[in-house]
Amino acid sequence: MGFGKNASVSSENGAPRTDGGGGAEGAPPEQLALIRESVRQAKAPRAKPRTWRGAALAKERPVARVLVDKGVLHLDRYFDYAVPEEMDAQAQPGVRVRVRFGAGRHRVREGRREGGGLIDGFLVERRAESDYSGPLAALAQVVSPERVLSEELLGLARAVADRYAGSLADVLQLAVPPRNARAEQRPSPAPLPPPKAPDTGSWTRYEHGPAFLDALASGGAPRAVWHALPGPQWSEELARAVAATLASGRGALVVVPDGRAAARVDAALTALLGTGRHALLTADAGPEKRYAQWLAVRRGSVRAVVGTRAAMFAPVRDLGLVAIWDDGDDSHSEQHAPQPHARDVLLLRAALDKCAFLLGSWSCTVEAAQLVESGWARPLVAGREQVRRSAPLVRTVGDDDLARDEAARAARLPTLAWQAAREGLRHGPVLVQVPRRGYAPRMACAQCRAPARCRHCSGPLQGQDAGVLRCGWCGREEGAWHCQECGGFRLRAQIVGARRTAEELGRAFPAVPVRTSGREHVLDTVPDTPALVVSTPGAEPVAEGGYAAALLLDGWAMLGRPDLRAGEDALRRWITAGALVRPQSEGGTVVVVAEPTLRPVQALVRWDPVGHAVRELAERAELGFPPVSRMAAVSGPPAAVAEFLAAVRLPPDAEVLGPVPLPPPPPGRPRRPGAPPPGEHWERALVRVPPGSGAALATALKTAQAARMARGGAEAVRIRIDPPDIG
Repeated sequence: MGFGKNASVSSENGAPRTDGGGGAEGAPPEQLALIRESVRQAKAPRAKPRTWRGAALAKERPVARVLVDKGVLHLDRYFDYAVPEEMDAQAQPGVRVRVRFGAGRHRVREGRREGGGLIDGFLVERRAESDYSGPLAALAQVVSPERVLSEELLGLARAVADRYAGSLADVLQLAVPPRNARAEQRPSPAPLPPPKAPDTGSWTRYEHGPAFLDALASGGAPRAVWHALPGPQWSEELARAVAATLASGRGALVVVPDGRAAARVDAALTALLGTGRHALLTADAGPEKRYAQWLAVRRGSVRAVVGTRAAMFAPVRDLGLVAIWDDGDDSHSEQHAPQPHARDVLLLRAALDKCAFLLGSWSCTVEAAQLVESGWARPLVAGREQVRRSAPLVRTVGDDDLARDEAARAARLPTLAWQAAREGLRHGPVLVQVPRRGYAPRMACAQCRAPARCRHCSGPLQGQDAGVLRCGWCGREEGAWHCQECGGFRLRAQIVGARRTAEELGRAFPAVPVRTSGREHVLDTVPDTPALVVSTPGAEPVAEGGYAAALLLDGWAMLGRPDLRAGEDALRRWITAGALVRPQSEGGTVVVVAEPTLRPVQALVRWDPVGHAVRELAERAELGFPPVSRMAAVSGPPAAVAEFLAAVRLPPDAEVLGPVPLPPPPPGRPRRPGAPPPGEHWERALVRVPPGSGAALATALKTAQAARMARGGAEAVRIRIDPPDIG
């Protein structure tokens, strides 16, 4: 009776089966043919990775040393696994594998540990014996026979992990891209023979430029800090350095801050060497194409690489040159643990591979100046006369000028900037750099320039379209504001966004088109026709033939940031914009709205970023600030930070600064890496050590963090070595 319902359903579909379920004798021949065809087309179920219970082991080197993909510090070591004989051929050092991790000591059957979850890893080494005395679990699966992890890349990843107090697994996640099966199945092209050494080209503008190229072409390893002249020739000059290295039979690696810069170097290399000699590694290519390019580099088919931040780990064979462009750009700092900087990774590669090193920029960071001051690298600069011929004319608008300028009080542009824009629009496009994007301006006192704050939450007050003041944090309106510092009642715009600036310029120049370039929409190039191009720093498009003029607005807002690098970053952003302007001999003019007596403004007027960086380096040496000293930031909940600092065994010469409260992230904005979670109050302590103790500091912090994670239950703290912003 229990089968009555099923029987009735079967009778509705046809005659009930009488063969006990073993056949279908009553089915028509057509149905049998369809059944057979569907069985042929059905794919066999994929077998799950086995435990290899009782399987024979490889006769030679039956132990595999595996790095499991567990980015936790207390598991930052290798684990031994048994190699079944069936996997002997494919289980070679450098391949991706899957293993069972987390099995208990007592879960042993037929001489094999069993249990645990499947996890990815890399096979690092094959050995004859294991240091572990107990039974080993077997490799579950060789994901691919492609050997993606070389000894050189493993050594580099270990050096980066030790320097930044991180785990090797985290670094390899940055260094080795995710697998793409279709890309692996396609063969890479055959390598091309080395090209001929290029001519010096525009490198003749630099005092030691031809000698640098000759050293690369002859197989040397020169190290240089290159202060590039204004203009678009920098990408062609980088391409010639790469071509000279390829001519010596070695490989080259170039890291740039963004995809636009990578596209320019890519175009320059293609024009100089043709296709097939270099690979472009950027996120815009997509996972399959990017992995195929990476494999071509790993297999030795391509000897030159141009890419963004992740390309700093590109496995170039016989590396002869590592180069980085604009090392002060924030994009070079990795946001994922352990947050390495591309400049420092390339410095490690230059030391490990004993290859040439080139750091180039229109500006000059303090770290670059330190490389020259220490004698590790040589300066690669042009003479002062050549700089004057290539740079635009720089004019300033200070506080006194603004006080006497009636137009500046009512309009967005001071008179001098308005005149420069009007004159520049007769000959071509004009660039307008605004410190921030958006529309709503933040307000400040018109007399003392103290930021206008909300009385309820101390958030910044912003001016709305109807002239209403509203808090940028809590959203409350403010109708009776007065300055807490001087008692004034007049307000001025502290920082006006790019969209608001574009609207005001459109009204001031109604017959001129206005283009904007910012985070939402970044322009690559603009035509050589009269137009106003409003851009945020770092998003400036390249004008064909150069800009006729550039207006750098609200410079004091960039200089007033409470950060150690405020002056250096402001000068770098100004020079980056000014380098896109035509030379002074062709009428190029830059107007910066900032106090002319300030050091970064004077360096811009003289076009002397190297001198500014050298003076900054001397001051930081006196105060013991980075890069002269090594520093680490420890942040987290107050109790967790205090507990961590009490437990860590710092070097004897370490100095702890703080802890101090971290400002909470503003509501409604994306959370920055390392910032407190919404609603939580964190503190940050800075640990400083003199030169020579950086490795000891990283080891101490890593050891304490590993012990803390191994215990479990304790609130986590975040550690960052050499934080880019220390306040």
